Amino acid sequence: MHPLDQATALTRAADGLWDGATSDRYWNFAGPFGGYLAALTLNAVLKDERRLGPPVAQTVNYCGALAKGAFRIATTLERGGKATQHWTVRLTQGDAVVTTASIVCANRRETFAQAVTERPAVPAPESLTRFVAAERFAWIGAYDFRFVEGGPVLDGQPRQGEGLGPSRTVLWMRDAPERPLDHLALASLADCFILRLLQMRGKLVPMSTVSMTTYFHATDAELAAQGTAHLLGVADSKRFAGNFHDQVMDLWGRDGRLIATGIQTVWYKE
Repeated sequence: MHPLDQATALTRAADGLWDGATSDRYWNFAGPFGGYLAALTLNAVLKDERRLGPPVAQTVNYCGALAKGAFRIATTLERGGKATQHWTVRLTQGDAVVTTASIVCANRRETFAQAVTERPAVPAPESLTRFVAAERFAWIGAYDFRFVEGGPVLDGQPRQGEGLGPSRTVLWMRDAPERPLDHLALASLADCFILRLLQMRGKLVPMSTVSMTTYFHATDAELAAQGTAHLLGVADSKRFAGNFHDQVMDLWGRDGRLIATGIQTVWYKE
């Protein structure tokens, strides 16, 4: 079993209730990184027999840190029809709510299709070196990252003024070890970008994603065609102010198709 599947394994406790336990492999500073929690909440819906079809949108709200140990996930089908379903998910530990999520699933059919944007032209992943981070960033080791531009600066040396780093990052990414792409993996990969504040300033201050939304554009057939190949990720920000900054991302498949897009809001403290 792949480490991602082991880490996101859930056991049915009752209808709409699932039990699980944390994994050290996806650990960040004070808890698991956000993509792991996104994958957990999505997996609870993916495992529910009432699910209509694949997910098309997921919003995750991070209410607090998940401590090491057991947790419970509750799924509620708020409303469903022939075309879409709206789910609410709550991840709790003890009496505390750690994460909530809103997930939309849909019965996708063939319709008009048109791409209005193109994947950036970049070197192939095989021509780039895999990024290796310090051991304190355990979750980074769970992925194969190959930076094209805007690589992370984690030396702890603050930058400011004209010395600020770029807000934009472009990189190839996939699970390590390799794993065929599906919605579970895509939910976690959507959050596999160093927070833009750290990227630009090179300074560690208290910071955390507060809310993240991912839109899944690829069909099941397109995900299957991607296989274990790298995705191309592009992340950027537009503004930093008043303790928050935005972060937007695109994920592209090896055939040049747009696989997913997303946006998140990040809190930080001086």
